Amino acid sequence: MLNLTHRLSAAAPVDLTLALTAEDRSRSRHYFETESGQGVYLRLPRGTVLHHGDLLQSEEGATVVQVVAKPEPVMIVTAKTPLLLLRAVYHLGNRHVPLEVTADHLQFLPDSVLKAMLEQMDLQVSEAILPFEPEAGAYLRQQNHSHQQNHSHQQNHSHQHSHHA
Repeated sequence: MLNLTHRLSAAAPVDLTLALTAEDRSRSRHYFETESGQGVYLRLPRGTVLHHGDLLQSEEGATVVQVVAKPEPVMIVTAKTPLLLLRAVYHLGNRHVPLEVTADHLQFLPDSVLKAMLEQMDLQVSEAILPFEPEAGAYLRQQNHSHQQNHSHQQNHSHQHSHHA
């Protein structure tokens, strides 16, 4: 078993790849297996969030592992106009939904309630199995730490927001 303890900042020859879901990439201490069956244990600084293409080095420095965003079930949101897509971002963000934002679509993890809400807003929602790279958030980018790890902001929370139509 490999102990992966260092994140590399420069390119290096890759010995193994490790396919991880978005949730798995937010775990800094966890055991995984590569597709070839090699056991690896992440021992990274707490709060580390890995991204597709990141390189990790084994404790002894002999092995380099590349992280790959593993395809997983996602919902894809498209809109007839950019304004409709922006409205979707607002409503999903208001619910603290991990969200991947691109120029022409959004991706989030499957949720039938959110799908129904978006369809009522005249947005198109389809399902696919794709790599998922949610936004880290402005504050999180600065701190290089994941707010979503072991912390849930789902439907049953409340705080004051101004909701104007």
